[in-house]
Amino acid sequence: MSEARDVLLLGATGTAGRATAAALAGAGHRLTALLRPGRDGAGLPPGTGFVHAEATDTGALAEAVRAAKPQAVVSCLASRTGAPADAWAIDHAAHSTALAAAKDAGTDQFVLLSALCVQKPRLAFQHAKLAFETDLMASGLTWSIVRPTAFFKSLSGQVERVRRGKPFLVFGDGRLTACKPISDADLGAFIAGCLTEPARHDRILPIGGPGPALTPADQAAMLSDLLGREVPLRRVPVALLGAIAGTLAFAGKLSPKLAAKADLARIGRYYATESMLVLDPETGEYDAVATPETGTETLRDHYEKLLSGDAEADLGEHAVF
Repeated sequence: MSEARDVLLLGATGTAGRATAAALAGAGHRLTALLRPGRDGAGLPPGTGFVHAEATDTGALAEAVRAAKPQAVVSCLASRTGAPADAWAIDHAAHSTALAAAKDAGTDQFVLLSALCVQKPRLAFQHAKLAFETDLMASGLTWSIVRPTAFFKSLSGQVERVRRGKPFLVFGDGRLTACKPISDADLGAFIAGCLTEPARHDRILPIGGPGPALTPADQAAMLSDLLGREVPLRRVPVALLGAIAGTLAFAGKLSPKLAAKADLARIGRYYATESMLVLDPETGEYDAVATPETGTETLRDHYEKLLSGDAEADLGEHAVF
C-alpha cells in the first residue's frame, strides 16, 4: 500500500474524529469527511473534501461513500447515547451500509474505532459494535479494529465541581475500576497509523494512553495534588445504581422516556463496575500490564490544562458525572 491514501472519514466532527482528521492530514493522506447535510466542516484540516449524508439515511449514505471513491475508510462514528435503537442504527446498520458501499467503490481498507468494553458485552451498543466487527472481519478488506480505553473527556466531568470545593464522587471505595485513559490526539495518531503499519492490519487493537492504570480514587488524589488541597471523596453505593436502573426499567414499560433513562442507568452501572482494561479470557480478570499503551499525554497533563484554563472539557454524551 502507498503511504498516502485517499481516505473517507466517518464521524469526523466528534472529538476523536477531529483529532483523527488532523493526524490523517498530518500524515499526508488525502482526506474526505462525511458530514451531515448543512454542516460546513469547521475545525477540520484545510484541504479536506466533503460529502454529505445522514448516517441513518441508507441511500444517501451509500451514495456519499461511493462518490468519495476512497481507497480507505476510517470510522470514528458512534451512537450518541448507546440506547438500543440508536446503537443498532449507527453502530451496526450505518456501518454496514458504509462497508458495502465502500466495497462497491473499490475500497481495500477499513479502520474502525470501536470500544474496549465490547470484550464483556452486556449492553445494546456493545452487541451492535460486535456485530459490525464480525461483518468487517469477514469483508475481505484489510481491516483494523481499534478498541481504546477511557477517553479524557469521560473522566473530566468532575473537575469543575471539585474546583468549586465539592467532593469527588466515587462508587464503592473508588477502586472498583481502573483504566489507562488516552487523549484524543494520541488516539488519532494511533488510528492514522493503522493505514500504513502492517503490524496493525487484520488485528483487534486494544489501546490505552501512557500508564499506569488509574482508579477513580487515583483521579481524586491527582486533583488534590494539582489543587494543593485535600479533595474529599463522597462514596455512592453501587447498589443504588442497580436499584435506579431496575425501577426505571419497570416504569419504562409504561413510558418510553423512562425506558430511555433506564438504558442510560444500565450504561452508568456498567462503567461504575467494569474496568476499561484488557480482559484475560482465562481468569476473567482485567489486566493492566496486558493493556497496550501509546502516546505521551497523561490524564494529569489534561487536568492541569483544565484547571489552568488552557483547555475546556468537551464532555460529550458519555461523560461520567
